[in-house]
Amino acid sequence: MPGYRVPDSTTVTRVTTAWSRQAVAAIGGQQVRSIPVIGPDDLHDALPGYQLWDSWPFETLQGATVVLGGWTPWVVMCAPRDIHPDLRHDIARLRLMLERGGTWRDCGYLLPEDLNPGSREWAGSTVYDAASGRVTLFYTATGRRGDSGRSFEQRLFQTSGKLEVSADSIRVTGWSEPAESLAADGKTYVIVNQTVGEPGFIKGFRDPFHFRDPADGAHYLLFTASDAAAESAFNGVVGLARATGNDLNGWSLLPPLVSANGVNNELERPVLRVRDGRYYLFWSTQRRTFDPSGPTGPNGLYGMVADRLAGPWRPLNGTGLVAPNPAEEPVQTYSWWVMDNLEVAGFVDNWGLKGRSVAEQPELVLSTFGGVPAPRFRIALDGETAQIVSE
Repeated sequence: MPGYRVPDSTTVTRVTTAWSRQAVAAIGGQQVRSIPVIGPDDLHDALPGYQLWDSWPFETLQGATVVLGGWTPWVVMCAPRDIHPDLRHDIARLRLMLERGGTWRDCGYLLPEDLNPGSREWAGSTVYDAASGRVTLFYTATGRRGDSGRSFEQRLFQTSGKLEVSADSIRVTGWSEPAESLAADGKTYVIVNQTVGEPGFIKGFRDPFHFRDPADGAHYLLFTASDAAAESAFNGVVGLARATGNDLNGWSLLPPLVSANGVNNELERPVLRVRDGRYYLFWSTQRRTFDPSGPTGPNGLYGMVADRLAGPWRPLNGTGLVAPNPAEEPVQTYSWWVMDNLEVAGFVDNWGLKGRSVAEQPELVLSTFGGVPAPRFRIALDGETAQIVSE
């Protein structure tokens, strides 16, 4: 595949696994446990005055969730509560919070206001090195600083700072100047510089996720992207890059791990875990981002399994579907993060619709959007199967 500089020591081949229409078509005939229905008692306002959505915990270089004095540091996308939910991505910033047993503490904005080279801060991942006390943030810089209008431009950046811990709070100081981790090449990965679009149907170059492969010790970045060579408008992929050295600075693009070309527009927020010698890749997607001319699946957590990072990847449960929203509330939660202990965190989206549709009744968006952390659930992995663990 031209245009790629692949390090000699990489274990990744040039083969990309397809998530096929045949796999998606089999979803309708399978029995997979659904995420429990959300009720009023499940909504807990973690940060009054703000709506929250995509979130992720600090992780070690090896991918373990960080715990400091019994509290886990989290990064959460936020916007003021008085902003219409449909416009929250236009002003999104990253918030630093602490969580323990469902109790949250606010630690303020993660980044200084004038640090981001973009106009908004979208999702990514965060690595904490206890030995040095330093935090490295990988995130999506959306738009450009000083933008006067709406933009969907997406670039992958990283910055690092020193973690300071006090009795009841934390902060990160001395952030480095953000550096662009890697750029789309326009040949295999779409260069995302749109100024117009609708969430769910824009192209992607976002959601960087750090992964250190225990097989070779190398650092990788996974990310949500779009296939630049695809003829279909539904061309989502899980992209991949490898560190060019032994640290987290300098990355080389690799071919995508998984392609949904002709199937789905967005494989969002990829997360990769290793269990019992197998590699488990997860992503989030929505029914509306599937190609309407082909089979579709529900809003849910999806995934594949492989024996090595290079693949080939096989759809979990035969179809890829791991944890769908319940049929009676199909859009109640979204944007899931699978932690190293296989606990799954997400946020409450439009809940309590009771058969109504926000597409048909847009006014329902405002009254039904949760914007709070969703109740967590746990999955169990057994070879090529993954299921929600029933309580």
